[in-house]
Amino acid sequence: MTDRARGVLPCALAVAALVAGLALTVTGGGTLADRSRLPGWYVLDAALFAFALLLLRRVADRHVAPLVVVGSILVAGTGLLAPPRTSDDAYRYVWDGRVQAAGVSPYAHTPDDPALSWLRDPGLFPDGDGCSAWDERRTAAGDCTRINRPAVHTVYPPVAEAWFLAEHPFGGGVRGVQVGGALLAVATTGVLLAVGGRSRRAALWGWCPAVALWAVNDAHADTLGALLMVAGLGCAARRRTGAGGALLGAAAAAKLLPALALPGALSGALSGLSARRPTRNDVLLATTALGTFAAAYLPYVVLSGAGVLGYLPGYLREEGYEQGRLERFGLLRVVLPDPWTPWAAALVLAAVVLRVLRHGDPARPWRGALLVTGTALLLVAPSYPWYGLLVVALVALDGRWEWLAVPAAGQVLYLTGGEDAQRAAYGAALLWVLAVPLVRGRLRGGARRAMAGAVPETTNP
Repeated sequence: MTDRARGVLPCALAVAALVAGLALTVTGGGTLADRSRLPGWYVLDAALFAFALLLLRRVADRHVAPLVVVGSILVAGTGLLAPPRTSDDAYRYVWDGRVQAAGVSPYAHTPDDPALSWLRDPGLFPDGDGCSAWDERRTAAGDCTRINRPAVHTVYPPVAEAWFLAEHPFGGGVRGVQVGGALLAVATTGVLLAVGGRSRRAALWGWCPAVALWAVNDAHADTLGALLMVAGLGCAARRRTGAGGALLGAAAAAKLLPALALPGALSGALSGLSARRPTRNDVLLATTALGTFAAAYLPYVVLSGAGVLGYLPGYLREEGYEQGRLERFGLLRVVLPDPWTPWAAALVLAAVVLRVLRHGDPARPWRGALLVTGTALLLVAPSYPWYGLLVVALVALDGRWEWLAVPAAGQVLYLTGGEDAQRAAYGAALLWVLAVPLVRGRLRGGARRAMAGAVPETTNP
């Protein structure tokens, strides 16, 4: 038995330890109401994750894909061991799916609208428990509900709404939504194995604790966007531009943020000493993405008109993306006056996009997508860590693991809150993202010099 074949057992044991740690985290590590224990469990899970990845390097190539897939299934399965622990978004997904199954547009009514009271059940509108749990609140009429923001219309785009409808037949409750999240997570691992070429990288997604917690237990719809984005970038890399554009457009119509991957799919479109005109494939990919995005909205526009925007404008105000309430752009606010920060963020992001369009590698569109997406999250510094699921998926394609610091910063901010935590967490993530490539470059340069010095000199006879 070779050393690499013998490496399977230690790696499998490390994955088993990771799965056990995640199971304990989900079932007894705390909730959003009792978050004091969560950081310790998250650190343990991250350490086990890193250890399993290190041991995977010693596994023979032929054993990697099965090990990654089995580990992905087990990691995703841990998220099913308990109801959502740190987010109540899944209950809104259940409601939106139920409303659509009843033949009503999800953009037409708010959850507390008496016109839809006939769709209520104890799972979403509990009665008699005092309405005191962390994921419960009162409506304006005094009813108890687990649906967040019950007085506002849904914020989710149409492809996400179609997914909520597809999940409805599987029990019509939060467990069905979690199972859907697990299926999406494992499917993403499969696509990463097919697209990435180096199957070990797929473990960066499949075994990542964030997937078990955010994609499955909390069941965030960002996982659907990540799956479609990875598939779209894979098609773009293989010059299947029509399919790639359609998948990327659908990803953006699932959660909007995957639109940040489009410049990566167009890597090199403006390459050369002077900007050239985009090729036919570039135009086809961009127009197909935009067309798919628009087409996804069309049926809901027919039903609800401008109501398809739902709570999006209010959500942006609530999250601080407009002048006058700038809780975001935390790092820029350290060095710039508040009114300047949105413009500075837009300028920096535009510069990164232009760099990708001019110098990006069309054969590796995920590299540019990761740079744009990661930069955008560093600039905005959101407090919702599940936005970083896109970054995790892109890291699994590109291999630059240092970018995992960005979703980790979001997790720190989500648990602690406050401007100081925002600046510290995202500041540390920025330094890590900048420092690791420098160290990596120095190590590689030193290794090349050592190899060159080891080559014996030859002399003429």
